[in-house]
Amino acid sequence: MNPGHLKIYLGYAAGVGKTYQMLCDAQELKRRGVDVVIGYFEPHARKDTTAKTEGMEMIPLRKMDYRGATFQEMDTAAILARKPKVCLVDEFPHTNVPGSDRTKRWEDVQIILDAGIDVNTTMNIQHLESLNDQVWQLTGVHVRETIPDWVVNQAAEVIMVDVTPRALLNRLERGVVYTPDKAQKALENFFREQTLRALRELALRQTAHEVNRASDDPREKVLIHVTADPAAAAIIRRGKRVADYLQGECFAVFVAPEGDLRHLPDPQREVIEKHLNFARNLHLETRLISGKDTAEALVAFARLNGITQIFLGWPQRKSILPSLGRNLVQQVVRLARDMEVTVVADRTTRTT
Repeated sequence: MNPGHLKIYLGYAAGVGKTYQMLCDAQELKRRGVDVVIGYFEPHARKDTTAKTEGMEMIPLRKMDYRGATFQEMDTAAILARKPKVCLVDEFPHTNVPGSDRTKRWEDVQIILDAGIDVNTTMNIQHLESLNDQVWQLTGVHVRETIPDWVVNQAAEVIMVDVTPRALLNRLERGVVYTPDKAQKALENFFREQTLRALRELALRQTAHEVNRASDDPREKVLIHVTADPAAAAIIRRGKRVADYLQGECFAVFVAPEGDLRHLPDPQREVIEKHLNFARNLHLETRLISGKDTAEALVAFARLNGITQIFLGWPQRKSILPSLGRNLVQQVVRLARDMEVTVVADRTTRTT
């Protein structure tokens, strides 16, 4: 069975019209005789958007009890049993209520796609995993619900739904996006014009990237040096992002002096395993290589595998032996003269 096609309606903030556009397109499919159902729809009290669901079949939601309250989640099993041609799934990055069969809605969507059902869904650019740190730096908001890049990259089509930041702010002021109390809170977070402009630029770049992503064979190969530093996750995201834009391969590599992780102290081993698992979740190829000299081991692996770019982390100022980190950077730069070496600064501490 061939998997279903994934179509993403991408925006840069709530209220740009992602769900509205998805429903408009679905109504057109329905008029052409395509079997379309709504698997999940979030109205947000937007009357114009809700009106676009008229005449469309909605799969009943599954009721879930959690901590004395009742929640409604998408019923994936019911969608599979119904087996439509196209299923609409609003709010792709959503986290399911504890006790659900799967943790994230995108995981439910994967099950639906695997059953040969096409899925049309919605998301905002700030939920893309590799942009998590960049979005935080731009907005001061740490987005908790993210979608791995490989999930978005599998989409057959990505459509950006766009309005200017000024027009979006007008919608917010008119009460079209949120109720007055929620609108005020939104103005304190994402809904500042400068922030909206930056997010819109990210969304435009991502859409252009998706259009051109598969046009050429991979030429670039990126190596990310994994360490126990807390900033390693940000370096992994950065390297992954660059590899994606270059349409290249990406490796996450840890150098173990004794050849494996068993000889490391428990706290360090746990952090390294966490970072390597994070890289695997982003669909990076992870490698554990042995070597007493970290710089020599990294560069030797890079040459053997045709690496063109190496990503290293700069040691934190509070590191016990920051000079060792600086020496590693200097040694790699000296040994890898035929490669591009990027040293990623730690920006986890924000200043105002």
